[in-house]
Amino acid sequence: MVKSKVKVRNIFKNVEIITRIDGGGNTLLFSELLSVIKVCHKTGDLDVPVTGIAYDSRKVQPGFVFVAIKGYVTDGHKYISDALQRGAVALIAEEELLQDDIPMVKVEDSRMALAKAADKFYNHPSQRITITGVTGTNGKTTTTHLVANIYKAAGNKTGLVGTIQNLVGGKEVPATNTTPESLDLQQLLDGMEKSGVTHAAMEVSSHALALNRTYAVDFDAAVFTNLSQDHLDFHSNMDDYAAAKAKLFATAPLAIVNVDDDRGEEMVKASNGTVVTYGLNKNADVSAKDVLVTARGVSFITTGKFGEHNLNLKLTGKFNVYNALAAFTLGMAQGFDAETVITALEGVNGVAGRFELVDLGQPFGVVVDYAHTPDGLKNILETARQVTENRLISVFGCGGDRDRTKRPIMGELGTTLSDHAVITSDNPRTENPNSIIKDILEGVKKSADWQQKHTVIEGRRDAINHAIKDAQPGDVVVIAGKGHETYQVIGTTKYDFDDREVAANALKERGYFQESE
Repeated sequence: MVKSKVKVRNIFKNVEIITRIDGGGNTLLFSELLSVIKVCHKTGDLDVPVTGIAYDSRKVQPGFVFVAIKGYVTDGHKYISDALQRGAVALIAEEELLQDDIPMVKVEDSRMALAKAADKFYNHPSQRITITGVTGTNGKTTTTHLVANIYKAAGNKTGLVGTIQNLVGGKEVPATNTTPESLDLQQLLDGMEKSGVTHAAMEVSSHALALNRTYAVDFDAAVFTNLSQDHLDFHSNMDDYAAAKAKLFATAPLAIVNVDDDRGEEMVKASNGTVVTYGLNKNADVSAKDVLVTARGVSFITTGKFGEHNLNLKLTGKFNVYNALAAFTLGMAQGFDAETVITALEGVNGVAGRFELVDLGQPFGVVVDYAHTPDGLKNILETARQVTENRLISVFGCGGDRDRTKRPIMGELGTTLSDHAVITSDNPRTENPNSIIKDILEGVKKSADWQQKHTVIEGRRDAINHAIKDAQPGDVVVIAGKGHETYQVIGTTKYDFDDREVAANALKERGYFQESE
């Protein structure tokens, strides 16, 4: 049974969402914030009023408490003086400071302290919103969109937190990380509550779980999609990666778990609540039969715990059968009626950058997808193969300053599963693009006939243009890696770059234009 939450009448439905990181009019004593934090040492008058919280000194305003976090790029303790100059009235840090005149506390973990303080400052908004967290290497974005659509179809004002965007009751708030830092997240949830949101779906990344960004969020349900190699630049190994994912299931009263995945049982064991499993290949509580994948979508019949129901989705690919099963299982387990759940799932036309078609009337397919992991690339190419009449051409690279070990794996997969692979740059960041490509080529060379099956074009625009210029009737061109992103990171600078726009321009250069409806 999913726990029930006390719902209160919201009188702030017309309040505009405040997107800066402050208290939105809240004021608490510093000592009140500290009531939820384990303090190792304290100095100064702790009863000073606090009007906001910041972990970035540049966002400090008069009356704020500054939380110094030791990050992976810089150390917030270096910016304490700047925070005080900007008007900070109190400090939370991991190091003791010789400033007896400033209210300050030393804590063991300032990230944990930030999460707890932010939740306290915004008066625990997640306790009054039904929140489903979705975690996994792939499928988080699509699954959260499906879940949000179920909530919306049931008549609830709905919120969404994710990679592409954050939605607060229909209003878009820019997304920076898959899962925001704890302070930003609590402020976002506070905005949701004040706008009347009662249900929300949230992508929960392994980084967020490992860094306690979601520590104080009161999740009602947790969904596990899958786990495959990614983020090993951050996690020490796959066991560490899985352990981070499992943290989401320790407190959620309802767990929806893909038991086809090798790590599914770990999520089941980590759960302390009701578990409902889904899958295609094992003895799951909810499964599917008569699966049919076409270029325009997938159809199947659900079986198991909630009976047999026909689903006809506008999303294609076997991986979307899993995503839809996850959302269906959650919706039914949370007590929504089958008709509402099915109507909601069938009403999703697509998700930006997820098997997104670029169609200007050309006699070949062009697909843009966010696939940037070995498993993601494999899934998208296998799906594209099912609807390819002639050649399958792939365009992909790997991001810089990220997990290097997946590069040769993606090189081998991309070349093996494509008739021709164009190896290019993704977001090189501060790495030399040619060094990244060199790593990819180590895997390309493991593919049969690799010399004839690949082309290296470092510039991504040129690579996309080459693939589309080479495409013939019946071919499918898959442009993988960036999906919905509208930028490319070279060095530390973001440049405007959208795979979909580049592909459309390449098609126009070949004389194709959008057909009138």
